[in-house]
Amino acid sequence: MSRTPLIAPRRTVVRATAASALALLALAGCTSLAPDYARPMLPVPATLNGTNGPDGPEGTALAPETGPMGWQDFLQEPRLRELVELALQNNRDLRVAVLAIEKARAQYGVEQSNRFPAVGATAAGNRTRTADDLNTSGRSPTSSQYSAQLGFSSYEIDFFGRVKNLNEAALQEFLRTTENRRSVQLSLVAEVANAWLTLDADGRRLQLAQDTLRSRQKSYELTERSHALGAASGLTLAQAQTTVDTARADVAAFTSQVARDRNALALLAGAPVPAALLPDGANPGATASPAQAASASASVAPAPSLATPAATLLAVPGDLPSSVLLNRPDVRAAEYTLRGAYASIGAARAAFFPSITLTASAGTASNALSGLFDGGNGTWSFAPQIRLPIFDAGRNRANLQIAETARDTALAQYDKAVQTAFREVADALAERATLAERLQAQQSLQAAT
Repeated sequence: MSRTPLIAPRRTVVRATAASALALLALAGCTSLAPDYARPMLPVPATLNGTNGPDGPEGTALAPETGPMGWQDFLQEPRLRELVELALQNNRDLRVAVLAIEKARAQYGVEQSNRFPAVGATAAGNRTRTADDLNTSGRSPTSSQYSAQLGFSSYEIDFFGRVKNLNEAALQEFLRTTENRRSVQLSLVAEVANAWLTLDADGRRLQLAQDTLRSRQKSYELTERSHALGAASGLTLAQAQTTVDTARADVAAFTSQVARDRNALALLAGAPVPAALLPDGANPGATASPAQAASASASVAPAPSLATPAATLLAVPGDLPSSVLLNRPDVRAAEYTLRGAYASIGAARAAFFPSITLTASAGTASNALSGLFDGGNGTWSFAPQIRLPIFDAGRNRANLQIAETARDTALAQYDKAVQTAFREVADALAERATLAERLQAQQSLQAAT
């Protein structure tokens, strides 16, 4: 009769407290103070110059909606494809980019976990003995206390979206590193192809220099014999000697250049390059025939040999919009950085408003371990805390200014990335516009020579 009125209100308080906590959790994250993001207008012309219209040269047209072309379709040389695959597996720069993605993913996981309360369990035991002089009874009693609790500590209710925006910024950073990996991968493919072709060209120059040296050596021997018979002057003999020495210097220079090309290719591949994957020019036994020279040029699709019917120049659709540049990984990475800067502004704005943290626990306690979980030994604690910024000497305002300046910087970097992409594509299209004519002129020059 005396206990019933005390138990009922206690249960009512517990239920009300739990209901209030659930309501606060439901309201958390409903508000975001970050400015609305809108993709900036492209700071470049609406279309790319140098694209071919419907009446342009024949070739395989690439529709803009198909997305970027895969390097497997772009590279036609089987050895070069296999070498690129080897580089994608072993290149250290690409491995660093992949590890950066793992780090950003883990950081995003840390920020994501802050949106939920961290629940933990604790168990404690304590035995205390009081000295005889400190006890009025003259005895030294020993007391025991045991407890077990389950609860969460310092969970922030995200009324103004601070935690949500920090989580969004971490997500954009993760997406940015993913695009950086794609950019490193594409750059690696291009560098391997260029290094492979450079090795092939320098190897053929070395073979030509060696053939030239042999030819001039034979010519010098004939001149030397003529000089011995009195049919050639000493000046003629000296001039023949200079041609031999010049050829010797060319052979030495191209020999070291080929060695450097091999080292550069091995560095890009991340492992020693098998001899079967080297170009014909790197093989001392290879002959620098016109067909092989044309084959080396045709290993990259945009610069094929016109003498090979299967290797056609890829045509570019007419009036190609500049919006296709948004598919480039460097442009996408710059945009993710800009989106993350917007989220950081929301987190900085939230610092001007009150923040509420909750600490709550429920458990049981007893002075005997055997009675720890007996009825009537339950305990609970609920400790909300509100923090209201009143005076911080301009710290929050300065942090907001930093976030807004970072947003403006990211916007400028995004515009620069788009402009750089436009310039690179425009340069490539300018080269593409005269590529067929240059190849025909070189083939005609070769045939005439």
